[in-house]
Amino acid sequence: MALINVYVHRYLVVAPEHPLLMSLVSDSQRKYVEEYTEVASRKSDLERTELQKEKSGVFSGSYAKNPANGEAIPIWVADYVLGSYGTGAIMAVPAHDSRDHDFAMKYDISICWVVNPNDESDSNFEEPYSGEGILINSSNAELGLDINGMLSKHAASKVIDWAESTGQGRRKHILVLKFERYFCLGDIVSLPESELPVILPELDDFTPTGTGEPPLAKAVSWVKTRDPVSGKPAARETSTMPQWAGSCWYYLRFMDPKNTEALVDKTKEMYWGPVDVYIGGAEHSVLHLLYARFWHKVLYDIGVVSTKEPFQCLINQGLILGEVEYTACRDADGKLVSPGSADVLTEYCQERVPEEKVMKSGDSFVLKENPSIRLIARAHKMSKSRGNVINPDDVVLEYGADSLRLYEMFMGPLRDSKTWSTGGIEGVHRFLGRTWRLVVGQPLPDGSFRDGTVATDDEPTLDQLRALHKCIGKVTEEIEGTRFNTGISAMMEFLNAAYKWDKHPRSIIEAFVLLLSPYAPHMAEELWLRLGYSNSLAYENFPKANLEYMKDSTIVLPVQINGKTRGTIQIDKTCSEDDAFRLASVDVKISKYLVGQSIKKRIYVPGKILNVILDLKNVEVGSR
Repeated sequence: MALINVYVHRYLVVAPEHPLLMSLVSDSQRKYVEEYTEVASRKSDLERTELQKEKSGVFSGSYAKNPANGEAIPIWVADYVLGSYGTGAIMAVPAHDSRDHDFAMKYDISICWVVNPNDESDSNFEEPYSGEGILINSSNAELGLDINGMLSKHAASKVIDWAESTGQGRRKHILVLKFERYFCLGDIVSLPESELPVILPELDDFTPTGTGEPPLAKAVSWVKTRDPVSGKPAARETSTMPQWAGSCWYYLRFMDPKNTEALVDKTKEMYWGPVDVYIGGAEHSVLHLLYARFWHKVLYDIGVVSTKEPFQCLINQGLILGEVEYTACRDADGKLVSPGSADVLTEYCQERVPEEKVMKSGDSFVLKENPSIRLIARAHKMSKSRGNVINPDDVVLEYGADSLRLYEMFMGPLRDSKTWSTGGIEGVHRFLGRTWRLVVGQPLPDGSFRDGTVATDDEPTLDQLRALHKCIGKVTEEIEGTRFNTGISAMMEFLNAAYKWDKHPRSIIEAFVLLLSPYAPHMAEELWLRLGYSNSLAYENFPKANLEYMKDSTIVLPVQINGKTRGTIQIDKTCSEDDAFRLASVDVKISKYLVGQSIKKRIYVPGKILNVILDLKNVEVGSR
């Protein structure tokens, strides 16, 4: 959202490397700011701007003046703001920017909403809203600026015009694409190709220099050199590519990792490339993808690769959030209020509420002791400071690796953010337990299980084949669509059906184990071994659905009495009229309209409808 609003700002953030920072720090805060900037200097820009990173910062001890309303705004130092981007200082908008909102929530900074969503269904004011809307809380008649009621997409220009006319600011357009430089000499001189490659010096000390220069600058004798062309003194460039630059093209090296003559063999690159599916976190959806495509296009231009694009499909997986937390709101007077009320639109303070003090009321959560107060129920990104981090090692220890793996896929669509629930993992753990018992059998009195399986050599029935191939078809479709959660649901449905069978043919069980293997590989391998195979099932072909068994052999047939639909019956597609009428006669809902009645005639359209016309003059049920 392109919005510049001077009223929404509740704090100001300066980058740790900002040249004016130390002149803004108070004496009481100087020690803490210096410690923070020293830690920040050890991080790369990518680490600092990663969306999943827990926000951190320190108060400078100083305040700035809001030019629109004269309020004092606290100046914070935070490493999610980069000194190389823009001016290296921002006016935060916690109500309408997710990073600022996370920061404000962590440090208990007040939040003020100034954009009311066009769609009122989005007006919950529990999370930052970055979409378009109507401006609120944005007026100062004394200074001649009033944008209340304006569309947010139009408000930016008016605020900029006001800032320029009052001398408070000026309009400026900035387009930024940063790309690390290659090895060079001085400011503009590049090494001739005959001097390449340049061998970096051996270093024992890789700690930060404390001057902002990279550790390579400590190799003084290596840095000082001469231009091989002119012979003049020169200094080597020490800001080499960061370590993550390799991730921009590593997929190419995987195609030919042992090649000492070229980056990648052309034949192998043409065989393996481009990458079929690239799955990455949302924090890499712009920066990393931008760099990777930039590198690839350069390599394409110089003939190293044969395709213009590196990836055929991009999938950004959603975050797994911590368990739901409950928050109460207090107004400026310390009174509890419900989020979304008029008071909350201006300013409020938030406080955590223990789960035992919360109860569900309709679609909301409320305080048990005061049900009129609605709470904010929100799942946050996992962080140590919030105490909501789930250690996967603990989950594996209690439930097993397959349960953890299966639950992460069962939580929801891959691309969506999901909320962790420790209680939820127990459900998939039970599913795996039922799967084990279906194949191996019930435990012996001592708790152990028999060797082998309970699978038989019987030929599968038609119903068993239909259940299996419907499951295969659904799981295959959902895997290809990265809808793993619904694929698991299909296997759960199959398991429910299989538990009703008297016998479990080997061919059915083996196919199901192969179907389960991508989801729960450890258990599937153990079951495969028990089925009598010595080689890993990883080398087996994935089951293929037979369309003949996926066709439904039954249909739902509407039944009418004197032209009025009275119910439906389940029949085979080849069902005769007499058989359809017999089924209708014993149906609970339909039979009551036929008892004691005489049938004048029956109208039967196979696969479409059965209409029974009664002879109201007679009282006995007859045939036509």
